[in-house]
Amino acid sequence: MLKSLTIENYALIERLELQPSAQLNIITGETGAGKSIMVGAIGLLLGNRADTRVLSDPDRKCFIEGEFEISKYKLKEFFDEKDLDYDDTVLIRREIGISGKSRAFVNDTPVTLDTLKELGNYLMDIHSQNDTQLLGSASFQLGIIDDYAESDILAEVFKSKFLEYNNALNDYDRIKEEERAIRRESDFNNFLLEELHKAQFEEGEQERLESDQEVMANAEEIKLRLNQALEILSVSEFSIVSGLESMLQNFRQLTSISETYKSLYERIESVLIELQDIKMEGEAAEDKVEHDPQKIVEIQDRLAILYNLQQKHQANSVRELLDIQAGLEEKVNRFHHLDEELANAEKTLANTKQDALLEAKRLSKLRKASFAKFCDELTLMLRELGMDKAVIKIHYKEAEMSSTGIDQISILFSASKGVAPLSLKLVASGGEFSRVMFCIKYLLAGKTALPTIIFDEIDAGVAGEIARKLGTMMKEMAINHQVIAISHLPQIAAKANRHYYVYKDSDEAKAVSKIRLLSDDERIVEIAKMIAGDKPSQSAITSARELMLN
Repeated sequence: MLKSLTIENYALIERLELQPSAQLNIITGETGAGKSIMVGAIGLLLGNRADTRVLSDPDRKCFIEGEFEISKYKLKEFFDEKDLDYDDTVLIRREIGISGKSRAFVNDTPVTLDTLKELGNYLMDIHSQNDTQLLGSASFQLGIIDDYAESDILAEVFKSKFLEYNNALNDYDRIKEEERAIRRESDFNNFLLEELHKAQFEEGEQERLESDQEVMANAEEIKLRLNQALEILSVSEFSIVSGLESMLQNFRQLTSISETYKSLYERIESVLIELQDIKMEGEAAEDKVEHDPQKIVEIQDRLAILYNLQQKHQANSVRELLDIQAGLEEKVNRFHHLDEELANAEKTLANTKQDALLEAKRLSKLRKASFAKFCDELTLMLRELGMDKAVIKIHYKEAEMSSTGIDQISILFSASKGVAPLSLKLVASGGEFSRVMFCIKYLLAGKTALPTIIFDEIDAGVAGEIARKLGTMMKEMAINHQVIAISHLPQIAAKANRHYYVYKDSDEAKAVSKIRLLSDDERIVEIAKMIAGDKPSQSAITSARELMLN
């Protein structure tokens, strides 16, 4: 429940503090004083979006802070899941900066608006006149039945099974689409793969072929250059080898005279050995070089195949062609196994659909079992609130399975004798809508663990004895739930455990909204004013006292 609320620099509110009772809190005040503005501020605490227009003073940030007692509501798992510090008391703070940037905190830890909304769903239910429009929504009505039937456990089981089915459906559709795509490309992929297989490329082959082609194209020049070099080295009369051999002979003689020349002798000997080795390799290289027109044609043909396939596949090397070949092999191989994979996916889809449908039928059975009692209780309550001829029925139709199950319902309503019940949104007036919504909230209050319920003028369109009964029902709701209601009816204000009065203070530089807790004597005067106007008579004051006692 809400223990305290602080609002600063929000719309007409400069600063407002509230410590509501754990039971029934009634907020009254003059029209336009800012009662509903408070509800808007609380909405920000629950994750609603805001902008700089909410700032009363555009040069200061706005903040709304709420302290909630949550020890009875089993929220530790939620806090652990969101990595938030848990305590029996939680502090929620929302800030809107002068730039419009919004920040939210739970126990001083920054959180996203989605997290704030999720937490807010556990803490509060705010009902405003605009929210009554939701009552015409089929999904909202189904949610009401689920709350009434207390089907949350079965609903969670179904949602889990439906998620498995939905995932299986997505997998099946993906494989089916892949199968269609691969089938369309199958013949072409087989052709491309066969072409690459037939080529039998080897890594490094391109470099080797291009080198061999270059050598053969210049065979005559290579032979000529090699022969000239070999002649200089060892063939001519004044060859390098002959000269070195003479040098070596001379230094051999010198070493016999003195060891001083031995190192020079050894160096010349080493050079001679190296040149003789070069001579042998050069001769071998010259023997290998040949001008073979047939071999040149074979190399050119092979390279032509390679270059053609590189261009076709937009590849720059044999390595890339081999990678493309491997990819084609995988596609072709996958095509041959897709039938089996598709059959398995289809089987999984059928099984998960059957499981989800089974849970949907169990959920549907529980929902339908609650229809008659829900209609009877709601009809009885509406009649107690002055709608003597009210009739509530539920029109049911089995629908295609979706995330909410297989049920499509519509709450039907008639307020007049002899008039067949029709869809709520077609036949209910604003006041009737409010009473229907209140009665639904009353019915559900005993079945949910929601700590705080807020009503923003849900008493629109009622008066007199009906208003008194409405107040009594709010008082009963407040036994197990904290109720905060904005009202303009004295019969409801008289039921409050704590009565707050909202007013405009015009003594400030500009009119601002303020709130104060009324004492018992002040409550009598305020309720009397609600009965008879700003200058209540003694009889109005007596009536106010009687209302508070009854």
